[in-house]
Amino acid sequence: MMNFQGSHILSVSQLDREAIARILDISANMAPYAARQKRCTVLEGAILSNLFFEPSTRTRVSFGSAFNLLGGYVRETVGQENSSLSKGESLFDTAQVISGYSDVIAMRHPQMHSVEKFAKGSTVPVINGGDGANEHPTQALLDLFTIQSEMMHFHKGLDNLDIVLMGDLKHGRTVHSLSKLLSLYNNVKVTMVSPTALQMPDSVVSALEDSGHQVIITDTMAGNLSCDVIYQTRIQQERFASKDEADLYRGHFSLNKSIYQQYCRENTVIMHPLPRDSRPEANELDSDLNDLDSLAIFRQAQNGILVRMALFALTLGVEDQLTQYEKEVNWHTNKR
Repeated sequence: MMNFQGSHILSVSQLDREAIARILDISANMAPYAARQKRCTVLEGAILSNLFFEPSTRTRVSFGSAFNLLGGYVRETVGQENSSLSKGESLFDTAQVISGYSDVIAMRHPQMHSVEKFAKGSTVPVINGGDGANEHPTQALLDLFTIQSEMMHFHKGLDNLDIVLMGDLKHGRTVHSLSKLLSLYNNVKVTMVSPTALQMPDSVVSALEDSGHQVIITDTMAGNLSCDVIYQTRIQQERFASKDEADLYRGHFSLNKSIYQQYCRENTVIMHPLPRDSRPEANELDSDLNDLDSLAIFRQAQNGILVRMALFALTLGVEDQLTQYEKEVNWHTNKR
């Protein structure tokens, strides 16, 4: 069993099925705290440094909210221009300083492998919130938690999963990390729907195939969307040389209710890491899907709180102490 306490969480490659099962179990235990049904102060006095050197809303806020829900304090730095990195300070030096102020650090950075470099200088656990087009391990874990939760309604699990990954698979770090996690399970069928120029990197495809899974690569939606889960991604404009280049591919794989009803199974679950691009020229997930019970994108986003709470508890070694630090909830919320 992986010893989480004091460890960095940098890549899904660190995790085996046993470690993932532990994270998902602890995540499920966080539900009453995230729903404000119980209050927990197990991390009272602890400090999270939330370092986001690339734009983020959901990931940044959910990291901070997760830490707050465990009783801790959050200090944020947003944008490289607001940090000493803009003055030429190295990631190692920044890590040496900030880790002295913190108990744990969550970090996003636009350059691949940058969080790993940063972690080498840190004296406290570092959790990767996304490093360029490389990885997004906490997103992959919350995606896996979501798939598991959604499949339970159909008496299915993570083994024998039939999933479609669609959109910008070349630059989408979320699908890179998720694919690596799926390779640990049994008899998974992965259909990859994307423009030829934006196909999944060969290394990710090979990892799935080498694990014995069926991989189908196609640039056609028709006939390829009958599955348990569709995981849609947006065109990652920030990874292209220009907006004009990104526009060449925008809107080619839009999913709306008509396409869903024509090609998908009746209960195919729809996922997306968000933000979805709702501009008419993109519109990868149409708003006419909003009334479908199978649209799981907002449940998926809420699950990020649970998973990040679990990772904080595990890396700081308090996952078995939660109930010792519970307090009676003395305010009311309709949050569910």
